[in-house]
Amino acid sequence: MKKFKKIAGLFIIIIVLIIVATASYIKVALPNVGAAPQMKIDQTPERVARGEYLANHVTICIDCHSKRDWTRFSGPPIDGTKGEGGEIFDQKFGFPGAFYARNITPEGISRYTDGELFRVITTGVNKEGKAMFPIMPYHNYGRMDEDDIKSIIAYIRTLSPIKNEVQTSSPDFPMSIIINTIPVKASFTKMPAKTDKVNYGKYMINAAACMECHTKFEKGKLVAGTEFGGGREFPFPDGSVVRSGNITPDATTGIGKWTEDIFLNLFHSRSDSATLSTKLQPGEFNSIMPWTMYGRMHDEDLKAIYAYLNTVSPINNAVVKFSAAKGQK
Repeated sequence: MKKFKKIAGLFIIIIVLIIVATASYIKVALPNVGAAPQMKIDQTPERVARGEYLANHVTICIDCHSKRDWTRFSGPPIDGTKGEGGEIFDQKFGFPGAFYARNITPEGISRYTDGELFRVITTGVNKEGKAMFPIMPYHNYGRMDEDDIKSIIAYIRTLSPIKNEVQTSSPDFPMSIIINTIPVKASFTKMPAKTDKVNYGKYMINAAACMECHTKFEKGKLVAGTEFGGGREFPFPDGSVVRSGNITPDATTGIGKWTEDIFLNLFHSRSDSATLSTKLQPGEFNSIMPWTMYGRMHDEDLKAIYAYLNTVSPINNAVVKFSAAKGQK
């Protein structure tokens, strides 16, 4: 019996040592995505214009890195806050910690070289070599065309500087250790020709990170097998809840019966001047999706996204889009 206890004790000690060694390796040796590249990005008018389009209407960096007016549909960015950061993504949204959008105006990123910005956007590893939780979908950006990332960097360098000290993000345990395993080296692609409509749409839907919101989300990660099927919940401060729609080509619960015109008109109607100028009343339908920004995407890009969505596997998932807070109609 004593011999058994001794063996069991040694086994437990070995397991503990393995766990400690593994945790120490993850904490100290990771993330390992390589050094930031040496680069100097030319701020040509063409590059800045491309970056402005992407950051405001495709990758929508300006959405998360600005303050949003939730008294209006889809919370458009508030004038004068473009890029200042500070928006919080925490446990009430299902995240394993409290994560803050950084200040990406020149006031917040002046200490970064172009190469360091390039690395953090495409791998999630900051100037200090620390891992970021992928609320910013850096895995998606790491699959984009390098030129598009450089254009985004050229554009955000032109933003008006805003002084805004943002709190440091704080992942909960064990995410505080696991987070170091998340960043991976970028795997860039070339943007397909626009004539290759489906593949170009696939490129654009990755850049816009549509799957991130239109897929069920549990325990800090997307649920495999529910891609584009909708149903992810987003609570508002007043207690109401919006859920992402099913954008698979399912004929009864998705967009299977939608025409290209219906798809485009939905974006156009939810980003027009009437929508932007309307104040919402408590309990009225609202959306976390930044329609007012996506709706200014070029029609050829929206058409390509529609074409690609019609090639994904249909999922039958009826979604209740909005639930008002208790006490509200």
